[in-house]
Amino acid sequence: MTEACSFDVREVPFSTRGAWISLSPVIGLNSVSDHIHLDSHVNGLRAVLRFEPQRDRSPVDVDWVAEATRFSWRAKDGAQVEATFDGPDTILLRGSGLGLRVVDPVGELTSFTGSYLFVDPADGAAVVTSYETGRRYRVRSLTGTMDVVGAEVLGRADRVVVLGADDSPWEASITETRSDTPPRTMSRARTFDEVTAGNDRAFRRWVASVAPWRTDRTPAASLAAYVIWSAIVVPHGEVTRETVLMSKHWMNRVWSWDHAFIAVALAGGQPDLALDQFLAPFDHQDGTGAIPDSLGGCDLLFNYVKPPIHGWAFRRLRSTLSRPLTNDELTEVHDRLASWTRYWLDHRRAPSRALPYYQHGNDSGWDNATTFDNGRVVEAPDLAAFLILQLEVLEELGLELGRPVEAWAEARQSLLAALLDELWLHDGFTGMCVHSRERTTGTSLLMIMPLVLAGRLPDQVRRAMVQRLDAHLTEYGAATEPPTSPSYDSDGYWRGPIWAPSTALLESGLRESGHVDQADSIRMRFQALCERSGFAENFDALSGEGLRDRAYTWTAAVYLTFCASAAGG
Repeated sequence: MTEACSFDVREVPFSTRGAWISLSPVIGLNSVSDHIHLDSHVNGLRAVLRFEPQRDRSPVDVDWVAEATRFSWRAKDGAQVEATFDGPDTILLRGSGLGLRVVDPVGELTSFTGSYLFVDPADGAAVVTSYETGRRYRVRSLTGTMDVVGAEVLGRADRVVVLGADDSPWEASITETRSDTPPRTMSRARTFDEVTAGNDRAFRRWVASVAPWRTDRTPAASLAAYVIWSAIVVPHGEVTRETVLMSKHWMNRVWSWDHAFIAVALAGGQPDLALDQFLAPFDHQDGTGAIPDSLGGCDLLFNYVKPPIHGWAFRRLRSTLSRPLTNDELTEVHDRLASWTRYWLDHRRAPSRALPYYQHGNDSGWDNATTFDNGRVVEAPDLAAFLILQLEVLEELGLELGRPVEAWAEARQSLLAALLDELWLHDGFTGMCVHSRERTTGTSLLMIMPLVLAGRLPDQVRRAMVQRLDAHLTEYGAATEPPTSPSYDSDGYWRGPIWAPSTALLESGLRESGHVDQADSIRMRFQALCERSGFAENFDALSGEGLRDRAYTWTAAVYLTFCASAAGG
């Protein structure tokens, strides 16, 4: 089956497995340029270089053509500049009939910001040093001409490298390096086309591994696979394993629940990467057992945490993992989950209270959900449900490893009893504001998330939650706030839009509760939504339009997981 994969680079950045750089016109939150930039992700999203095609040293109109392993600036008459990756740190460029201006987009060098351009006496490379990324970008001419303007100039100035100024054929490379990395000698043993062909083969192998079930009935499978493949980075700084970022747009970090959905999707075809993806935040677990809210190439954030869905996720990951886990791996997972669970039980329960609490909506992952409108510090029903599942997984792992499990079983039973006794009210769950002891008043879909407990809940509780779900359903799936709610906002983050994680958790709970038709309906609506609108961070629940970051890996991951499940994979 063909793996043809083309896309709008305004929606999905052009990158490759392992790279911390990408090509995209997206240069900031909701900021899209008229030009393609080389973006670096080692320290947030930084637009390092701007690319301007030219003919006869004048700007020329071009179309952007993006495929999995080749990007082109293409003029109407067929003249073009092409780009491909030669490894994770180098972009190969070649031009035929067009030149390319490579421009410092900041244009001003100060003591702490901007870029400095000089020509390296060792090999004639034009070197751009960037304060913002802490990296150097070596532009080397391989064939044809290269002119440098603004070398060694300080302050505000034009800093430009012009490739192929005479419009004759040319080739060049741009390599991102650390300051202590020696210049890379480009081998001419492989041509541009040979490098691209090698990338094609690597991408095809990737797609075959993560989506072996793909058919014409899963038309977005190759693009979903590309969104994840192109968002992988090699270890650097706080990223200690090969890891999938949430995006190579501005959401270029790892949040400590997003990662788990991606791990589940990769388990069948990429088991080692799946386990690394699952464990990545746990590499930074602190002495209390907390894991960071998020991590990036240069920093960790501990101001919030994220919900403990990791027991739920690990059970699914292991059920499809294409190799057995070693005793050492099982021990590591057990110990990480045990510390994470103890954090919630020991440090997130008010005195004499059985139920743990979120300190803010951000802890839940549902940042601004209406659950938190009349109190931020909340004992939420989804939190107790996730911990119950995680305690259950700890019991299973403990028995397998010969560890004591009585304390986990006792905590699980106590939490389930408290959840039902204290947060179930008539026909639905509520939350409890810790300080006021008032019940939360929001109508968020978050209140239906305890459905993940499935058969552990009484039948009448499950039936009531499934009935409540009707108010959230649209043509495209389950809105995070009912469209009839006065708090509904079409682009309100967790106050209306459809999200991949809530959909995945809801589908799981419905299916395990025996509501298979409803689970199938949720799954099919979400698959159709992705095939219609791509892999956005979230979606307008009524129009289906993609919102916010348009190349989000947990969305692609849930699509792949649903497709695999439907195919019996």
